[in-house]
Amino acid sequence: MQRTLSIIKPDGVSRKLIGKVIKKLEKSRLKIIAMKMLHMTRAQAEGFYAVHRERPFFASLTDFMCSGPVVVMVLEGENAISIYRDLMGATNFKNAAEGTIRREFATDIEKNVVHGSDSPESAAFEIGYFFNSFEIVK
Repeated sequence: MQRTLSIIKPDGVSRKLIGKVIKKLEKSRLKIIAMKMLHMTRAQAEGFYAVHRERPFFASLTDFMCSGPVVVMVLEGENAISIYRDLMGATNFKNAAEGTIRREFATDIEKNVVHGSDSPESAAFEIGYFFNSFEIVK
């Protein structure tokens, strides 16, 4: 079994898409084993996205991610990372496949509703950033 982190971003929360995203997750082969809503501070958003600190989009991304509440989840399943990345769709929603979360709900390359881990290493860091072992249902 593999785990990955999912975030429903502030645009997804403010547009009341939480249930629609969770419905897609529940129809997939992934199991939600932890979930909570929180509002990141700027420092928390900068810490989470520290790997992108030198990128030109870092400031706008961290501004956006602390602009409102998010829903963070731990997903589990065989090949969870690739399954969830396929379900999310391309970062640029205009290039995302039909039926993906981003194709259906995103309005902008940054306001693309969801985030997901891109590797086992990033999944381990990201899950640990938001959850302790007592918060994950096994």
